[in-house]
Amino acid sequence: MFPESLNFSIRKPINHFVDMLVTNYGSTFRAISDAILQVLLLIEGVLRGTPWWVVIIAFMVLAWLGTRRVVLTIGVGIMLLVVGMLGLWDQTMQTLALMTMATLISVVIGIPLGILAAKFRSVQRIILPVLDVMQTMPSFVYLIPALMLFGLGKVPAVLATIIYAVPPLIRLTDLGIRQVDHEVVEASTAFGGSPMRILFGTELPLAMPTIMAGLNQTIMMALSMVVVASMIGARGLGETVLNGIQTLDVGKGLEAGIGIVILAIVLDRITQGFGKPRRFK
Repeated sequence: MFPESLNFSIRKPINHFVDMLVTNYGSTFRAISDAILQVLLLIEGVLRGTPWWVVIIAFMVLAWLGTRRVVLTIGVGIMLLVVGMLGLWDQTMQTLALMTMATLISVVIGIPLGILAAKFRSVQRIILPVLDVMQTMPSFVYLIPALMLFGLGKVPAVLATIIYAVPPLIRLTDLGIRQVDHEVVEASTAFGGSPMRILFGTELPLAMPTIMAGLNQTIMMALSMVVVASMIGARGLGETVLNGIQTLDVGKGLEAGIGIVILAIVLDRITQGFGKPRRFK
């Protein structure tokens, strides 16, 4: 048995820190919450208010632009049609809005941090352990402070999703820029390119396939959080799965699960397509 005299707890200082944040910066967190919620509701309103057939056509256009594959493009339309026929269209649009918001914020955070990590080794040394914690810490753990700071609803669900989903984008942005051929960078420098011009004109375009792979993983991980997010007030397919669990309705849970799988396949194929050279088939 481990000696009790060597035991220590970090519970009290962490709880005190979170209480201090709520007490002293509650208005700031409310302002952030309101801003995120307004944008999220706007995205959700657009998706839910757009005719279903327009949404399907839009996804088919994206699939065609990303892959140039006729069969895949038609398959995307058929899969989304199945979602609607299962009676899950509205829930799917809610889930898509949550994912879109989380992905946009992840891109705003992840790509700049990935660039900094690639450019400065000291930043990389700090970021990598933090990313390890973010990816390995159970999602329920950071749901608790998110609830305390932002309350129940869509906003803490978005933030919890970001924490879980942003690490792959940071890691692969860092990796993609580091893998750019040094001779290409040296040639750009020799022609008088400034660091910013080299970054945006040479390094980022060459690293784009790797960055898109990171974005793909971020979207997939965000989608895997939909059921957890439903436990703190997020709507959508995750809520339907949760209701199926609570009522032991296997069919209801399976239908929502199929909707999640279809959405994952559609988004995965589209983002993979944009990360690869375009081919006509």
